[in-house]
Amino acid sequence: MAGAQPSRLNRLLAMVPYFQARRGISIEQAARELGVTQTQLTKDLELLFVCGLPGYYPDDLIELEFSEGFVSVGFTAGMDRPLRLTTVEASTLLVALRALVETPGVVDVTAARRAIAKIEEAVGATAVPGLSSGAEFEASPGENPTFTTVREAVRRGRALQLSYYSASRDSVTDRVVDPIRLQVMDQHTYLEAWCRMAEGVRLFRFDRIDTAVELDEPSNPPAEAEWSSQSVLVPENPDLPAVELEIDPDHLWILDYYPVEPTTSIDDRHPDEPVRARMVYGSPEWLTRFLLGFGGSVRVVDDQKVAAAVVESAASARERYR
Repeated sequence: MAGAQPSRLNRLLAMVPYFQARRGISIEQAARELGVTQTQLTKDLELLFVCGLPGYYPDDLIELEFSEGFVSVGFTAGMDRPLRLTTVEASTLLVALRALVETPGVVDVTAARRAIAKIEEAVGATAVPGLSSGAEFEASPGENPTFTTVREAVRRGRALQLSYYSASRDSVTDRVVDPIRLQVMDQHTYLEAWCRMAEGVRLFRFDRIDTAVELDEPSNPPAEAEWSSQSVLVPENPDLPAVELEIDPDHLWILDYYPVEPTTSIDDRHPDEPVRARMVYGSPEWLTRFLLGFGGSVRVVDDQKVAAAVVESAASARERYR
């Protein structure tokens, strides 16, 4: 076990007492509870099977039975209970849990508070310097029911009907979305989902979701939604507009430095052919300044107002030089 990675080592050290307390548990259920795949869990069990006390004879090795899809422990080699948290480990865990509690929608707040209380009880609240007791959490209100509904829909793979407030338009719209995952950015929680109204992947900020109703139908985003969501570089929510650009071949480096997502294949095109890309931006004024900086090598193709503003600004700049 000397070559095991620290994260795996921690998992292996906890596994024997875990299975000792859950005799006969299925590999499927154990993998789900431990947060690993069944393949990884089987590999862990195979490694534990050849670990034990010095001497390493059969009677010294940990004895596990898992060939029939269920796990039982015959000999623990002294690993009868989980290791206790050190003060540093407890402090790190408590800080992380408190941060999750303070970020709306990330976790079940009640469950997180229970975990905080159990950790403090196990290590002693006074043993963790710099952290106040978790008692103040008991009097605070529970989680917003809307947040719970959204998180459960993501977990269960169900479509949602949202009533969503758009700050830039100062209006509330109703839309049906297919959840993909939750994301946390800049201390805000977002629902990443395929919006059927916009026909694209969008991020919906939790604190702007007025109501959420889980629908009796599965979440079914298009196949391309999963690919495009991997490259979301900025909060692509309904508050932010997007534009399609045409980029000349000698300026393709901007794809590595700006939140620009290609909409056409880069590899299959002719070397002299421009690339089409999509960009989310904050305001038309910013986008105009951005495009002017490339002297015509990056052009907007689907917004005539922005294109006209770029031409007008460029003409005005040339007049000043004359």
